[in-house]
Amino acid sequence: MSCFTPWTNKVNALKAALLIIDVQNGLFLGNPPAEADVVIDRINELSKKARDAGVPVFFVQHEQAQGELLYGSHGWGLHADLIRADEDLRLRKTTPDAFLGTELEVKLRSLRIDSLIVCGYASEFCVDTTVRRAAALGFAVIIAADAHTTHDKQHLGGLAIREHHNATLTQISSFAVFISAQKTAEINFYSTL
Repeated sequence: MSCFTPWTNKVNALKAALLIIDVQNGLFLGNPPAEADVVIDRINELSKKARDAGVPVFFVQHEQAQGELLYGSHGWGLHADLIRADEDLRLRKTTPDAFLGTELEVKLRSLRIDSLIVCGYASEFCVDTTVRRAAALGFAVIIAADAHTTHDKQHLGGLAIREHHNATLTQISSFAVFISAQKTAEINFYSTL
């Protein structure tokens, strides 16, 4: 099944990019989030499919002025199990919004990207905020429904938080672009180069 079917019958009308958000040592090592290893495997599956189709892959890394996500520190680094390629793009951010204060939108527009597949960490913060901002900017979004995660909270477990955001984000229609949630195995990339 094509991931673009809900948006248009003209698959080539859309050009996608894959955003992998905050899969960093400081967030995944020690006290890992829900299904951490499985989520990383699914992200690797997505990035391989994206590269095979000529779809750009962006690794987004959160940083803080101090603590375990200090720029350049081991904690800030990408998780060792992530498969990377030389052509992949890297982006630094300081807020839950991967667009705010970064060159992400400019880069996407320069590549004529109009749709995003989003995965990574944390479902209720950086994934949620970036999906909403992308839609507000006019990018259609597919949330990789089983390839984002978060830590358990006192009020709700990480997997339940993920499911809540999959259900909630896909109900937003006011941005006038399509937001869907699809499992990794269902997501197909089509090169429109």
